[in-house]
Amino acid sequence: MGTIKMETAYFLNKFERIVDKLDAGLLNEKQIEVTTGVWLNSVVLKFQKKSWRHQSAKGEASIFFSVWLNDEAINKNKIFYNIYALKLRELKAYYIQSREFAIAFRESFSAFEAHWPNVSTQYGPQTLMQGWQEIDLENFEEEVLQLVNQFLQIDFIISGLLAERKK
Repeated sequence: MGTIKMETAYFLNKFERIVDKLDAGLLNEKQIEVTTGVWLNSVVLKFQKKSWRHQSAKGEASIFFSVWLNDEAINKNKIFYNIYALKLRELKAYYIQSREFAIAFRESFSAFEAHWPNVSTQYGPQTLMQGWQEIDLENFEEEVLQLVNQFLQIDFIISGLLAERKK
């Protein structure tokens, strides 16, 4: 059997329909912004707060949760997810050491880890956690919504760790 190539427009449309199903009131209350797009040959659904990012001449420093599909995912009937922390030292409002922040996040996340399918925290300090879930490529909206809702139950970890490191 040959390799299946991802139909980008099809899956981008599916992700945009998932966004329409999210609780807009809850996202607004938590000040979480949602974007969909194509990055690094993947269709991505991304969640973050404005306070979790800083744009500078060196690029964007940020922390975000994402769910994505790419050719590898399609061929294995999987969807991937992670919480990523990029260039944390450049978040100007905070004093952050990436490795220390990752350790603190993982300690707090450990109480929730069992609820995340196939998750691992055994990465460098940029990937705070990452996992995957098997999906039906035609009907995976509920699985993605479940992952998003789980993230909305732990976003306080990131906000709390940042508050502790505020300048």
